Amino acid sequence: MTINPIVTLRRLISIDAFRAIVMILMIFVNDLWTLIDIPGWLDHVSADADGMGLADVVFPAFLFIVGLSVPYAIESRRKKGDANATIFFHIVARTIALLIMGLFLVNSEGYADDAILPKDVWMVLLIVAFFLIWMAYEKPELLSVKLLKAAGFLMLAMLAALYKTESGNGITAMGIHWWGILGLIGWAYFIASCVYLFSAGKPILQVLALVFFMFFSCASNLGWLGSIESIKKYIWIAGDGSMPAFSMAGIVTSISYRNLSSASKKFWIQMILFAGILIAFGLLTRPIWGISKIRATPSWTAICSGIGVLGFLVTIYISDIRKAVNWYSYVKSAGTSTLTCYLIPYIHYALIGLLGLSQLPDVLRTGVPGLFKSLIYALLIVLVTGLLEKRNIKLKI
Repeated sequence: MTINPIVTLRRLISIDAFRAIVMILMIFVNDLWTLIDIPGWLDHVSADADGMGLADVVFPAFLFIVGLSVPYAIESRRKKGDANATIFFHIVARTIALLIMGLFLVNSEGYADDAILPKDVWMVLLIVAFFLIWMAYEKPELLSVKLLKAAGFLMLAMLAALYKTESGNGITAMGIHWWGILGLIGWAYFIASCVYLFSAGKPILQVLALVFFMFFSCASNLGWLGSIESIKKYIWIAGDGSMPAFSMAGIVTSISYRNLSSASKKFWIQMILFAGILIAFGLLTRPIWGISKIRATPSWTAICSGIGVLGFLVTIYISDIRKAVNWYSYVKSAGTSTLTCYLIPYIHYALIGLLGLSQLPDVLRTGVPGLFKSLIYALLIVLVTGLLEKRNIKLKI
């Protein structure tokens, strides 16, 4: 099927616009820890609760967007003549990058106060190392660029050697506790991309893969996988299957989006039905597991996947049907330099600690004023990301 390039461009804007919105929400909810007396529905719910707040929906939405992008990325490489093996090694390289970043960031949460390097210094150097290694250099073949990348890896090795944790079990070195947000994105991306790549993108196989990961999640939560529990620390599906399930839901949506016009009634019927089935499954099974992000229950996975589909449909309606895309230019960098946008707050928070700056007055961090503060903060991060992007300073893995 021949795809109109204008339609393809608009579709990519729809995906990037949805990614930008979710990225802004991610920065917003990640800044809620600085606020006082905010509505509970905005924050994460506790592990033993049956429910979810806005913060519990944002990460699944991002994993869903990862899946939306996979068919476009792989088909683009195929059109350039890349063989499956070449594409696979590219997927592996991107996954390793996300796993490394996720590993360092998750270990930073337990950084010891009495370590040789102060935590804030360690964090700034860590983000600098990430940029040295994975920045989108215009001429990556230059010797100077290769030396910068090598310096970045050496810096990571140094930071790992100087790392010390506050753990009370006698282990002070870095370790794999969980992979962190970026690491989980890496695993979901790897699994979903491999499914799409080696199944030749056949729609029915993507649906079956989604069903498999949902079933795996159900089986794990029901205790049916006890016989293979011993291998869990060596090989397992991220989030007991929930993480790749989000991305597979995105792939299923993306395939329908590519193959059908957004003006097609069939597309809207398919997607609304798809979202309805996911949400209905989540609600019907809620009495069994409850809705919980921390426990990655199947109900949470299904409902958030359905919300992801509906959220993307709203973006399509705005950009494709209503042709309202002017607003996107103001937040574009959050959709095109997403990883850069995600990492900038780490530098900001570290610099606040290094400079000894205090929090804003309580009145600006409480209730509605505080929420506006976090929203403005998220938009400022996007603005800074855009300024860096104009100077070709952005991460690309």
